[in-house]
Amino acid sequence: MKTIQISDVTLRMEEASALSFKERVEIARTLDRLGVDEIELPALRDGKAGVLSNKTIASVVSSARLSAAVGTTEESVTETWESVKAARQAVLHIMLPASSVQMEYLCHKKAPAILELARELTAKARYYTEHVAFSAIDAASSPVSFRRARILPCSTIDATRADPAFLCQLIAAAAEAGAEAVTVCDSAGIMTPGECARFIRSLREQAPALQKVRLGVELSDGMKMAAACAAAAVDAGAETVKASLTPMGVPAVPDLAAYLSARGEEKELRWNLRTTELNRAAGQLQWLIQTQRSGGSPFDSGVDEGAPTVCLTAGDGVEEVVKVVRHLGYDLTEEDNARVYESFQRIAAKKHFVNTRELDAIVASSAMQVPSTYRIINYVITCGNMTSAMASLTLEKDGERQQGVCAGDGPIDAAFLAIEQIIGHHYELADYQIQTVTEGREAMGSALVKLRSNGKLYSGNGISTDVIGASIRAYISALNKIVYEGN
Repeated sequence: MKTIQISDVTLRMEEASALSFKERVEIARTLDRLGVDEIELPALRDGKAGVLSNKTIASVVSSARLSAAVGTTEESVTETWESVKAARQAVLHIMLPASSVQMEYLCHKKAPAILELARELTAKARYYTEHVAFSAIDAASSPVSFRRARILPCSTIDATRADPAFLCQLIAAAAEAGAEAVTVCDSAGIMTPGECARFIRSLREQAPALQKVRLGVELSDGMKMAAACAAAAVDAGAETVKASLTPMGVPAVPDLAAYLSARGEEKELRWNLRTTELNRAAGQLQWLIQTQRSGGSPFDSGVDEGAPTVCLTAGDGVEEVVKVVRHLGYDLTEEDNARVYESFQRIAAKKHFVNTRELDAIVASSAMQVPSTYRIINYVITCGNMTSAMASLTLEKDGERQQGVCAGDGPIDAAFLAIEQIIGHHYELADYQIQTVTEGREAMGSALVKLRSNGKLYSGNGISTDVIGASIRAYISALNKIVYEGN
């Protein structure tokens, strides 16, 4: 049985550039769950945001290879590798033109220079990882080229497409430099299935280097025949097909799945896709893209879209964080800025990034607060279905540390009782709310606690990736307001 690999290019396509950070991450999760063999990412082009996007996607993809396109410089190879090296299996993807027109237009280089560039970029990528892929863009050659070179009978009618002899040289250069996979791309999209099959067979015959690498195809859907051409290419020896979950000008994954389901056993082909939820996922993505084109978003963050997009990491200094806080419209004192940065560092240490909504929540919970009479040092919470919840907290007041240990009806109740044991007073809990600020496994929780003292309500807010921690911080925030006012 021959295993056909599906490399999904959804996130690499231009249509995906309009998607939000969260939407791209969710699409990557979906593709990984569906069992595609490889998820492709575009070349970095928007600075820190692109790097953070790659890093986050690398952290959520658990089974598929993650293939990130590099630019045309050795520096871009290094930068791309740094953004995806945490992935389970990261692939550096080099994409260079094979036709004379594309070489001049995209790289401003002649054929010999492109050959040398292919060797240099592949060798640089191979320095970081053994998983290097190479794509020859606009690789389908023309009948005119075939008649001249008497090599590679093929398809397209545009005489400016790749010269067959040069295409073989380009593939050889990439393979010799260390690429483990080579993809030929038909950018014109005017091959018929029969022509596509002949092109692949001839290419395998005339390019000995392909015997040592995995051959893939990326076929444009210019005549709405991409899926049929992909099937013909597989019959002719291609092992990987570049596709997208929803129609994006290349073969659609559901169409390939239909072909493999209907004819796979007969042709001794197999694949790794989980087809039971494929159509539902494809429909959701189609709806998502259509929503984006209409100007909306099904993943509305609740933050004013006019506000700047924030992608901060634990490595950012206090000046950078304060600058972003000011852009969000806050004018804080130095003391409040210090509190915001302290909370930011605590959250950023547990997450890959802090976005606009999260920074808003941090400001709300940390800034414009009264002096911290009580400060949390540490807490330990234990609970289970076979034992009572226990909380051990240590607070600091005026430089003196005090500890409380209590059991309660659940971890939150135990934590609040431990605080009351330390302060020696019971306050009426007038309200308690908790909600997620963000989504996913690393979601931030926001807690609201309202305490009643002498008939007056005091509210406190706390945020943390730990909902119990958020609740404790909210209680202490309200408690400090009570102490500050002498109640």
